[in-house]
Amino acid sequence: MLQINKRTPDSNDVAHRPETIVFDGLKNIVGILNRQRPIATVVFVCCLALGLLYYFTTPASYTATGSIVIDKRKLQLFQKESVLGDVDVDTATVQTEAEVLKSDNVGLAVVRKLQLADDPEFAGSSKGPVGRLIAFIGGLAGFSSLEAPSESDRENSALLKFNGLRTVSRLGLTYVIDIGFTSRDPDKAARIVNTLADAYIDDQLNAKYQATRRASVWLQQRISELRTQATAAEHAVLDFKEKHNIVDTGGGRLINEQELVEVNSQLILARAATDEAKARLDRINTVMKQNIADASITDALKSEVIIKLRGQYLELAQREAMWAKLYGENHLATINLRSQMEELRRSIKDEMGKIAESYKSDYEIALTRQKSLEANLASVVNQSQTTGQAQIQLRELESNAETSRALYDSFLQRYMEAVQQQSVPISEARIISPAIRPSSKSAPKLSTVLLLTFAGGAFLSFGVAYLREAWDGTLRTTSQVEDMLHFNCLAMAPILTPATPRLDSNIDEAKVPNGDRKTTVPVEDWLRYAVDFPFSRYAESIRSVKIAADLSGALKSHKVIGLTSTLPNEGKSTIAANLSHLIADAGGSVILVDADLRSPSLSRRYAPESQGAIGAVMGSIALDDAIVSIPFSTLHFLPAGATAKLPHTNEILASAAFKKCIDVLRTKYDYIIVDLSPVAPIVDVRATGHFIDTYVYIVEWGKTKIEVIERGLAEASNVSDRLLGVVLNKVDTSAQSRYELYHGNKFHKKYYAKYGYME
Repeated sequence: MLQINKRTPDSNDVAHRPETIVFDGLKNIVGILNRQRPIATVVFVCCLALGLLYYFTTPASYTATGSIVIDKRKLQLFQKESVLGDVDVDTATVQTEAEVLKSDNVGLAVVRKLQLADDPEFAGSSKGPVGRLIAFIGGLAGFSSLEAPSESDRENSALLKFNGLRTVSRLGLTYVIDIGFTSRDPDKAARIVNTLADAYIDDQLNAKYQATRRASVWLQQRISELRTQATAAEHAVLDFKEKHNIVDTGGGRLINEQELVEVNSQLILARAATDEAKARLDRINTVMKQNIADASITDALKSEVIIKLRGQYLELAQREAMWAKLYGENHLATINLRSQMEELRRSIKDEMGKIAESYKSDYEIALTRQKSLEANLASVVNQSQTTGQAQIQLRELESNAETSRALYDSFLQRYMEAVQQQSVPISEARIISPAIRPSSKSAPKLSTVLLLTFAGGAFLSFGVAYLREAWDGTLRTTSQVEDMLHFNCLAMAPILTPATPRLDSNIDEAKVPNGDRKTTVPVEDWLRYAVDFPFSRYAESIRSVKIAADLSGALKSHKVIGLTSTLPNEGKSTIAANLSHLIADAGGSVILVDADLRSPSLSRRYAPESQGAIGAVMGSIALDDAIVSIPFSTLHFLPAGATAKLPHTNEILASAAFKKCIDVLRTKYDYIIVDLSPVAPIVDVRATGHFIDTYVYIVEWGKTKIEVIERGLAEASNVSDRLLGVVLNKVDTSAQSRYELYHGNKFHKKYYAKYGYME
């Protein structure tokens, strides 16, 4: 039974795969339930019994159901649009209507209509069992109220029960709402569902009627206010126009604007005429500087006199040129022609001067008219700017007047529609499936009760098992020893009780079956149980400790093995005695030393009067004289001696004299088994490191807490540094099969019985 260290899987190990992790988790759950099977079974059976008790004692209930639909189509009889506004039927709307169905207003209407306050099913107390018990005790003590409950109190009490038995839920994503009610009377359940649907529709119609009526009253008051506001706004527009002399010519244009446009157009024409007159005047002045105007200019002037004079001038000029050529330039005729030509030139110039004066007059007239129009335009612009500032205010007043008039017209129209709707309110909800009498009970159902009972029982039993396992905090398996303490588990020694079976040595084993050869072991024989019953499981566990010590390479040829524990009464002395008897019975040279100087239980059993090791250390007795022989055995024993008045036992164990005694024993014996004191209560074990070769740690199965063990080993570093292993003692073999199958009775009987091993 020597344990070896477990292999640590690497990151690619199969144990780290997800499916393996899930399997290990299920395996752990099954293991917890198996280990805590008794308590889990009790909890599960209790849950099952409670479920069956509930099923057979609960009165039958019947649930009736009906359905209403929130119609998406909007019925419009007298109006195109609802005064209150039509809200699209969406998820929120349907859920809102479901909450309206659950409201106390609708529920109270059903209670009053069906007089449920007088119904025995609803008229009882709404208190739970504890409340009814308290009320009953109060009534017996005379503390009950003498006043009868009022009508309102009875209705409220009935409403509370009504709300607890009613269910309202939306059917999927549809516009259908299911209504259910549970009662002991199936006919009553159907009647209440139908009444609830009717009460909801009546409440909806009444709510719309009241809302429409309130809207009509409010609209009427609002219309009166808007009428006054519209009239005042229109009067304000007229007064403002009159005050600022604003006249509208139609088409949205004012007189000032039209006048400005006309003056501006006239000014443009006047400027063009002035420019034209100036151009003619400049041209005529240029022509007048010539001796004779050319034909193009004279034609442009359109003067018949100038044209005629010019013609005569040209004719004379031809004759003068011809006669000057014929008769010479100084001829009298030629000179006369020149005089005539000069006369004609002066006449043309005089005529053109007249025309120039005419052009100048026209230019001055046009310029005067232009200046007049410019002055007029400046005046009109100035007036228009003043009017523009006023027009801004005018537009604001007109806008206010138009808004007031539009609001008045709109509210007047809505008021007419509200008057029509007030007479005919419309509901969007209607019943599509009225409730009928249920044919079978809805609760309690055996399948549901069993399912919930099995599920709750399984969950609760696992929870109790898990909590009990988590709160256990003790060592029960070899794997726990290795995982928690990180030491090998050398053996698992079964518990020895006064009823522990044994073989009667006076009966021939070959002639009788195992079941007929069992008696009981007296308590005083437990110290040599491994020798008296060599085929017992206890003896086999002691052999495992001996083999572990023999195979340990850290030990010398003469082995000093110390046995200790965390707390007293964990069985270390019994195991030390059995290990010593087992080695002695096998022919080994062994001595058992009782070094538990505070509580030397072995010394009280074998040599209560001997001075023992204390006498040898003090020098009052020789070491050989202190050693006693165990009767009927080859085992030698060194008792502790008289230790009752020794307060510093740790100093004795740490002394050189005590080590010298052990060294002397090394020369005489192959095995020195030392029974030490526990680690946790006293410090004696910490003083034994100078003479102990290795330690065996005894832990009581299922009792000593792991944290206490870890604290004890941490404080006694000499023990943990040279610890050979751990022995789980006092193992309940009948319960161990729930923790480790191969350590249980069933496994032992199946595979070890043929070797003659006892339980």
